Amino acid sequence: MNVLNIDDSRLTAIGLLSEAYTSLMAKFQPALSAAGLSEIDFETVIRLARSPEQRLRMSDLAAQTSLSTSGVTRVVDRLEREGLVRRQACSSDRRASYAVLTEAGLERLESVVPQHLQDIEEWFTGLLGAAELETFLTSLRKIRDVVRPCATAGAVDLSAETPGVTSEAPARS
Repeated sequence: MNVLNIDDSRLTAIGLLSEAYTSLMAKFQPALSAAGLSEIDFETVIRLARSPEQRLRMSDLAAQTSLSTSGVTRVVDRLEREGLVRRQACSSDRRASYAVLTEAGLERLESVVPQHLQDIEEWFTGLLGAAELETFLTSLRKIRDVVRPCATAGAVDLSAETPGVTSEAPARS
């Protein structure tokens, strides 16, 4: 007879991760809402801001986010109507286009990032020591790279050039 082990640490690990993520997003939402951004809007503009030339191919933006290509098109359409993002044709591939952060998009980010960083510090990173945070980030990257290998599509890794610096955009920050 097969015995169901509901006390399995694997269930605990995924449950804790899910609970922490959901609760953190609820803590971060007031600052995002005050800036007129949804969670996916913020993820999109922060990824663009942290990308070379503050732009990404639409396909790379879809790969980096949790959105399908049609989903990222709808988000970029909405952000474009708000003046936060603009589309730019790709000179080497007529089928491709870039989403580019506008000055208004950068200003919107500047209005929310200071509070968002305070919230991250209060509810997340400030609860961990420096060594714990580094270990946690290493573990998250290890998992992310297996379950979502295209998460940094279009990004340039600067960590080899500048120790401790990477251009990869944060997942869901």
